[in-house]
Amino acid sequence: MHFTFDGNPVDAYAGESVAAALLAAGYRTLRESPNEHAPRGAFCWMGLCQECTVEVNGVRRPACRTECADGLIVRKGTIA
Repeated sequence: MHFTFDGNPVDAYAGESVAAALLAAGYRTLRESPNEHAPRGAFCWMGLCQECTVEVNGVRRPACRTECADGLIVRKGTIA
C-alpha cells in the first residue's frame, strides 16, 4: 500500500503504523517543536508523548498509533 508524506510517496505494509513506515522510508523528523523549531519524531511509540504528531487527512494524530491505509495524506504535524 502507499500513502504520501508532505507530498512524497511512502510504501507501507498492512497493519504497520504511520510512524514505522516513515522511519523505514528514512523520515526521522515528523514535526518541529513550536518554540525552537527543533526536529521531533517518534519517541515513546505508545501515543503518550505526542512527539510524533502528524496531520492525517487533515486531522492531528499520533503517527505511532495510526495504522497505514492506502491513499492517506500525511503532513508534518504541529502541537500548537
